[in-house]
Amino acid sequence: MNTIPPFDLSEQFKAIGSEINQAVLEVLASGRYIGGAAIENFEKSFAQYIGSDIAIACNSGTDALFLALRALDIGAGDEVITTPFTFIATAETISAVGAIPVFIDIDPQTFNLDLNQIEAAITPKTKAIIPVHLFGQPVDMTKLMAIADAHQLKVIEDCAQCTGAEWAGKRVGSIGQIGCFSFYPTKNLGACGDGGAITTNDPEIASKLKMLRDHGRYSGYYHEALGVNSRLDAVQAVILQIKLRYLDSWNQNRTRIADRYFSFLSSIPGITPPQALAGGQSVWNQYTIRVHENRDQLKADLLSKGVNSMIYYPIPLHLQPVYKSLGYQPGQLPESDRAAAQVLSLPMFPELSEEQQDQVIYSLKDCLIR
Repeated sequence: MNTIPPFDLSEQFKAIGSEINQAVLEVLASGRYIGGAAIENFEKSFAQYIGSDIAIACNSGTDALFLALRALDIGAGDEVITTPFTFIATAETISAVGAIPVFIDIDPQTFNLDLNQIEAAITPKTKAIIPVHLFGQPVDMTKLMAIADAHQLKVIEDCAQCTGAEWAGKRVGSIGQIGCFSFYPTKNLGACGDGGAITTNDPEIASKLKMLRDHGRYSGYYHEALGVNSRLDAVQAVILQIKLRYLDSWNQNRTRIADRYFSFLSSIPGITPPQALAGGQSVWNQYTIRVHENRDQLKADLLSKGVNSMIYYPIPLHLQPVYKSLGYQPGQLPESDRAAAQVLSLPMFPELSEEQQDQVIYSLKDCLIR
């Protein structure tokens, strides 16, 4: 029995390793590891790919969110509406700038923000909305931007899991005031370490972001603000530059796998497979099913058959100990609570073979059809 991992980076490296090795060795030989042409070239290429005017590389997706909030002057006492069903970095960065995350429930179909609940959560203290394009599935940005514009709110897109996804023909990260990306290795566009980027069409925001990521300075030793050290290094930049050329084909492979999963899994009782939202193009960072009963037992049963699966996220953010002071209670955001108890992400990576897909599919059938 072959064991299938939830994600396998080794196959990707086998395919493009020689290109990466050459590019990395050239950087190492150059002696220019911070800043320079490698960073600038990647920023230009990434901005062009996303469809934004400007991209600013940084240390991580978490830093991208933190810097975006700082650049929009969001701070103590401000409120930012976001989802509780995501990785903690989304809310953590809101708290890190002194603002307050305001959690609203999710749409049960997409696991993204329930846009119908946003307006009821807006107060005079609300300054921004952070939609998360979760698992590669884009938020309905047409509707969200209409709400934000009507209430004069800024929109920071959390694109950590969806590089290349589209809404209404535009790539996510080019629609709100700012887009924030993660290049953590398991993302659709992943570095060989940490990395991130911020996209915007506003030159003033871009200038402030560049200043904040480099110790609050525009040049030399003159510091305008308290910034941070959040720079992408040249080695990661050249790796990402190479991978960016393959990203569309990898995302297409993910879509083919997702379509094949759906065609076989949609008739299996006890689970609900995901579907792409009309108007959007998912890039399937994760293929996440709902398990109606005994999710944890199904995970264990699949593992016994050589299929590794993952649970994202077993405790929603509004119920995390760190946010106890906000006063959210179990049942207050019922769809988020339900998703946390039911979701299971199946193996998903561009190189997943049909043989491996079949093992996942037939293992699920064996476990659920008695």
